[in-house]
Amino acid sequence: MNKYLKQLIDISKIDKEIDSFEIRIAEAKADINRILKKKESLQNEISNFQDEVKEVSLKLGKNDAHLAELNKKLEDIAKKWKMVKTEKENKALSLEDEITKEQVTFANEEIERLGKNKAAKEEEISKLENQIQQLNAEEQKLEQAVKEKLDSIHQQRDEVFQEKHKLVADMDQKIISFYEKIRKWAKNTSVVPIYKQACGGCFIRLNDKIFADVIKSENIITCPHCGRIIYFKPELSSPEPAEDKTSKVRTKKAKVVEDAENLSLEEAE
Repeated sequence: MNKYLKQLIDISKIDKEIDSFEIRIAEAKADINRILKKKESLQNEISNFQDEVKEVSLKLGKNDAHLAELNKKLEDIAKKWKMVKTEKENKALSLEDEITKEQVTFANEEIERLGKNKAAKEEEISKLENQIQQLNAEEQKLEQAVKEKLDSIHQQRDEVFQEKHKLVADMDQKIISFYEKIRKWAKNTSVVPIYKQACGGCFIRLNDKIFADVIKSENIITCPHCGRIIYFKPELSSPEPAEDKTSKVRTKKAKVVEDAENLSLEEAE
């Protein structure tokens, strides 16, 4: 096999292994990320409840102020009773007193309702904060195991990077540049074997001449359809045996002759 082609096959395998480390790192962090995402969601819920509590507190403040005004009004009405002289004044003051008391009752009911609403929201906040504390404890337990796993992955990745650096140092820079251009769009399918007589990247059939050149492995050959670097791998690239049409015709003819002979024998009997 061509020396440069062998190097390209080797470096493509190394690049594929390097890319696989990102997947392994993501998998190692999956449980931690799940906890962080859940905590973020819970924190958003807490923030929403806190905003609602602030809004309810403002309403409570307004109702308290209004109730104080109504109580002051009732005090003023009580003072006015001493100055009532006519029936008309008595009725007017009684109506005012009745309306004010109804407003006081409504204000007290509204304050009670808002107070319960605020307490319910604060209870929800407390529950959510407890859930976050539980997640924090779970996160702490996972952190050490994840750290050890990540350290191992990073060490393996560094070793593979060193292997790549050694290989690149021995390669022709023009070949590396050529490979990197293809890798920009083909990623981990930049260098692929041929399957039977088709490119392992685009899976389009190669003509006989290119197929023969790939089998020889004397030069770096790219797929004429997609531009990937292709190479011969015996266990994948063996062509299907050509169909022997002549043999089929002969077999068919022999069958006809045999049937005719059998028919003659039956008539003779």
